[in-house]
Amino acid sequence: MATREKQANEIDLYIAGSPLDVQDILEKIRATIRRAAPAAGETIKYGIPTFTLEGNLVHFAAFKKHIGFFPPVKHDTQLTKDVAPYAGPKGNLRFPIDEPIPYALIRRIVKLRVKENLERAKAKRKK
Repeated sequence: MATREKQANEIDLYIAGSPLDVQDILEKIRATIRRAAPAAGETIKYGIPTFTLEGNLVHFAAFKKHIGFFPPVKHDTQLTKDVAPYAGPKGNLRFPIDEPIPYALIRRIVKLRVKENLERAKAKRKK
């Protein structure tokens, strides 16, 4: 089995191992990320689903009462304001399971992270 397929299967297993009421949310988050970053790879890092593109792009995880979304949003004032209601103690996001998940906001975060990662990779190549 190819590595990319194996890593995608690992995310499938992670989602399948989550509570039934959360599985649909996790699949929708995964699809949202995939649409926002079609060139990104999928893997498991730190024991949670991770998308990569020139480094770690975003991670997400199911917890008892929320979905965690990592890393914190930086460098975009408006987006930082928009994610403020979901910010946890270290700036990582917490989307309560019993409230609507802000998929459009997730999409915006991923697009920002793609831009940041590509710019950082381009700058490294110039050095």
